[in-house]
Amino acid sequence: MKASSTFISTLKEAPADAEVVSHKLMMRAGLIKRLGAGIYNYMPLGLRVIRKVEAIVREEMDRAGAVELLMPVVQPAELWMETGRFQAMGPELLRVKDRHERDFVIQPTSEEVVTDIARQELKSYKQLPRNFYHIQTKFRDERRPRFGLMRGREFTMKDAYSFDRDVEAGKKSYQAMFRAYCAIFDRMGLAYRAVAADSGAIGGDASQEFQVIADTGEDAIVYCPTSDYAANIELAEALALPPLHAAASAPLVKTPTPGKATCEDVAALLGIPLETTVKSLVLATDEKNERGDVVKTAVWLLLVRGDHALNEVKASKVAGLKGGFRFATVAEIESHFGCKPGYLGPIGTLKSVKVVADRTVAAMHDFVCGANAADFHYTGVNWGRDLPAPDVVADIRNVVPGDPSPDGKGVLAIQRGIEVGHVFLLGTKYSQAMNAVYLDETGKPQLMVMGCYGIGITRLLGAAIEQNHDARGIVWPAAIAPFAAVICPIGYERTPAVREAAERLHDELAALGVDVVLDDRGERPGVMFADWELIGVPLRIVVSERGLKDGTVEVQGRRDSAAAAVPLGDAARSARERLGA
Repeated sequence: MKASSTFISTLKEAPADAEVVSHKLMMRAGLIKRLGAGIYNYMPLGLRVIRKVEAIVREEMDRAGAVELLMPVVQPAELWMETGRFQAMGPELLRVKDRHERDFVIQPTSEEVVTDIARQELKSYKQLPRNFYHIQTKFRDERRPRFGLMRGREFTMKDAYSFDRDVEAGKKSYQAMFRAYCAIFDRMGLAYRAVAADSGAIGGDASQEFQVIADTGEDAIVYCPTSDYAANIELAEALALPPLHAAASAPLVKTPTPGKATCEDVAALLGIPLETTVKSLVLATDEKNERGDVVKTAVWLLLVRGDHALNEVKASKVAGLKGGFRFATVAEIESHFGCKPGYLGPIGTLKSVKVVADRTVAAMHDFVCGANAADFHYTGVNWGRDLPAPDVVADIRNVVPGDPSPDGKGVLAIQRGIEVGHVFLLGTKYSQAMNAVYLDETGKPQLMVMGCYGIGITRLLGAAIEQNHDARGIVWPAAIAPFAAVICPIGYERTPAVREAAERLHDELAALGVDVVLDDRGERPGVMFADWELIGVPLRIVVSERGLKDGTVEVQGRRDSAAAAVPLGDAARSARERLGA
């Protein structure tokens, strides 16, 4: 292809609203153009990358035995009502009405529709297993879309859904998709980790995320450098840390802490380690009647060590909090504790307040906590002697670097990542809600066991750039670059020998299967080089009159610090070998 046959529109500066590196570089390189909040036009070069990503995904999905179809963006609300998600999902689900006042949704995912297909088409055990997938536009009405394609409202996703006879067969489909995902991300040249994850709103019995490693990633990935353990921080198990003291050794004292409402301030005032303090967080759960009115509110006191942070996903798994919770209001806190926030603690709490202690807190001795009185904290607090055992002991905190690995094979480390794929073993959550059954060998109806597997196609562009960029621009992995190689002729319009050599080299590369572009725009060398470095093409070949006198061209990889002179006759083969490597 010649550059004049496509559309190249680069910018020297990124728009002011571009925040992260990938957003800035995609805007500057002309890959995307903003249409509205979280909604983008995919420009020709950006679309080329998307199509290459889609091609790899399709090849590996087909190789794994999945069958492609296409489900609509607009879906009848009735299907979502069957599963309860029409009511349960928040404002991220865009609900619309047609001219007849019938309810529809702009789909963020397609579990309901594909389950409807399965219950109509898959009648017998002889038709199982089956895996359907599509690559389709999705819409999630994010409250605050940001980071370009990383957290937009409209995006493209590949979602696949497996249907099996039982859990054991479902696990085989799950593993087949897991292997396919590894092959996809390997082929794209991305550094990634597969981590255990929470199933979230989709639900299910098993779940793993695929995270592209990037310092700017939103997600924290927990892993053990000396074992295979890896998990999203929402799921990573925090083991109980050994107590600082073997047994109670200090008296209980109500100690003045004027104006010191945080664990950090209290520790500094008393000259003690932060890890000897306990912070109190107050949650509330509401019981509602059929009209949605709150008829009863329960208050919960959650305790974590002063240097630890509450993990809300783990807290949501505590019995009694599974139905949903919120942070208590100041009025509710003062009503139950007789004190404003900042000085709360478990000693002397009302019986109606349920106390949940993190595993580490439950093992602590001689700790410091709020005294439920303004400007006072208790020191020398001990379970059993000074207060009863907590109502619940559970893992409710985030792990921190240096925590023991749950597999017992070392200590944990944390790195940042960007989620680009997720695999779920759903079980019968949707098939039961929608009565998706098949007949087994005895003619008895059985619920299908489902799996769900998603890849963020457009999000992958942002993730790849966050992982692969430098001060000059994007550094695409060759497999998903808009072009694998660019020929930059110096004096293309005025020097016939340069033009002829460049066009001949272009044809030779194309014949070898290299996706090559010839820059025939007549730009100055500095402009040409800067544009293609910004766009991120992996390999640049410079054809110049001076080089041709020596029978050579200059070949330079996007990450190379200098160009190498290569004989013109060997240039195509050499470039193909470099890209293949």
